[in-house]
Amino acid sequence: MALALPNPAPPAAGSARQARAYKRWQQAQAHAQRGQWAEAARQFDEAFQLAGEGVYGLHAAHSLICAGQPDAAIERTRRLRSQWPELSLAYTLESHALLERGRAADAATCLQSLPALAPRDQPYWVSLGVSLQRCSQHDEAIAAFMQALGLKMNDAVLHFRLGMSFKDKGMKAEAAECVRTALLLGLEASTLAARSQLVFLEREACRWPEAERELAQLRHEVQASPDDLAVETGPFTHAVLVDDPLEQLKVARQYARHVSRMIGAPLPRRRATAHAGRLRIAYLSADFHQHATSQLMAQMLECHDRSRFEVTLISAGPDDQSALRQRIIASSERFEDFRGRSQRAIAERIRALGIDILIDAKGATFDTLMRVTAHRAAPLQVSWLGFPGSTGADYVDYFVGDRVVTPLGHSGHFSEKIAQMPGCYQPNDAHRSMGASAQRSEWQLPEDKLLLCAFHQSYKISPEVLDHWCEVLRRVPNALLWLLRWNTNVQATLLAEALKRGIPASRLLFAPLLPPDQHLRRLACADIYLDAWPCNAHTTAGEALWVGVPVLTLIGQTFAQRVAASLLTAVDLPELVCTDAAAYVDAAVGLAQDAPRRQALGRHLAQQRQTSALFDGQRFARDIEALYERMWARAVAGLPPEHLPAAERADSTALADHARVAPVLAAAI
Repeated sequence: MALALPNPAPPAAGSARQARAYKRWQQAQAHAQRGQWAEAARQFDEAFQLAGEGVYGLHAAHSLICAGQPDAAIERTRRLRSQWPELSLAYTLESHALLERGRAADAATCLQSLPALAPRDQPYWVSLGVSLQRCSQHDEAIAAFMQALGLKMNDAVLHFRLGMSFKDKGMKAEAAECVRTALLLGLEASTLAARSQLVFLEREACRWPEAERELAQLRHEVQASPDDLAVETGPFTHAVLVDDPLEQLKVARQYARHVSRMIGAPLPRRRATAHAGRLRIAYLSADFHQHATSQLMAQMLECHDRSRFEVTLISAGPDDQSALRQRIIASSERFEDFRGRSQRAIAERIRALGIDILIDAKGATFDTLMRVTAHRAAPLQVSWLGFPGSTGADYVDYFVGDRVVTPLGHSGHFSEKIAQMPGCYQPNDAHRSMGASAQRSEWQLPEDKLLLCAFHQSYKISPEVLDHWCEVLRRVPNALLWLLRWNTNVQATLLAEALKRGIPASRLLFAPLLPPDQHLRRLACADIYLDAWPCNAHTTAGEALWVGVPVLTLIGQTFAQRVAASLLTAVDLPELVCTDAAAYVDAAVGLAQDAPRRQALGRHLAQQRQTSALFDGQRFARDIEALYERMWARAVAGLPPEHLPAAERADSTALADHARVAPVLAAAI
């Protein structure tokens, strides 16, 4: 957060001590302008000791924060607050230092301790809003941001911050209006990233005309930008909403270069060297809590071969006290909690641990940790699971996929070398709830209707997708479309859009969000799961197959639109993978009208739950370990990363799966 500090007044004639203090301040300013913050802080502090004026102490505290010394800054601001209890900038600076240490609650408490009669300027309210926002106290954060806007209504960054609190409250349309206002006011930095966020919010709210207009503008700006640009962009929005893999890669590369510039000088490069003992691997994420990534990884982590692999988890996310968080911690022999620490500190810790292979399971998603990989923390760096596309980074060596999501013919879509798993790239947890004992009456669902489930996040639902779902409803009069009430905006909007397509509100059901076990029990009540595009269901598609619900998907050219096809290949159901939208509708109608076939598919999936590699965390662990060993063998031999085609399992199941689905994939590549 930028902060304008007051400057001291020139000293009065005849005051030698004040003159020396002012000269120190001028010297400190020169150091600050050159980025020599530690020396600037020292000289600002000398000026403070000479003159005893709070303004010098404020500059010293600010320089200590910029020098990466937040603890020293906190000590200085507390002395200032003790001496001048109504000096609001001391509270503001202390909150900044506390936020640097990841102590958002303490930052909010500090700001709220400012005496009631002390003046509260705009930076104070902004800092309070940010602190509360990071504590997920969004109602209070919104109130603070509104106070700040009352003092400076044309602050573009502030409108953007306000939008992020509305976003986290599930008020996507309101959030979109805030971001739009920020762009109209001339958000100077991160314009592409902000417009990308606006597109995503409009899609989450299912406000499709606005979303299409903003997406067209975003794509125009991206296409007009130089290929070698280093700029903050929105790789995730492109990965899930744009069906052009080369445009996705351009955006990812621009963002990866931006990340490189943010860190300055990376750590000195460490070469891969053979060593005695186990291969040291580390998984990096901010999602080691109740999150889809952890739900997928849990059993695989538990099954790693500890006689051959030393497994570390590097966590930068919150501790939600959930059972899944505890399970993830227990699954590793070393769990490093870096919540609130700088990404350079994380990279230095990875280097100190001597990690051989760092697996980034986060990518360019919310709370990205790409600055850690940009530091080249480990000799080999791998992207897997967390981000549905290429990182675009020359500091990430491999991208883990499989024959379906990352065919070698798509290597031009990735900056990394492709490393293929023999089965599906996505792990699943065989220890989760079965969901099979659910009854529709438990969820107030009609017993006499065909339930077409589409439990997608709302951004995945486009006008085109809804067009085809409504066509299925028209052709299957007894069917209901079962959707998630993902946010406060989605239900009314989708009901209105369905009505425009001739489908009354009675044909759509909306389900609230539920905890994972209840979600699986409810999901088992569906008859068919209808996939979306250009971003498929990923975790939820695997969950549907787990509870015995057949998934119908439309495969495309991008990673995000090939995930469900990979899952269906893994459970030997390639016939449910469609290559065009008309075939998708016909297949959905045919399956809806064929109860015996649906029952047969349910029995098939029940068997697959016991036998398929998709639901075998131990087998998945062995397969990905073999892939890590292949990567490491090349590296220690001094060979550069190269594409690693899927190796066959001893039981040849992967080869059989691939042969069965090959005709469908050939049509889609």
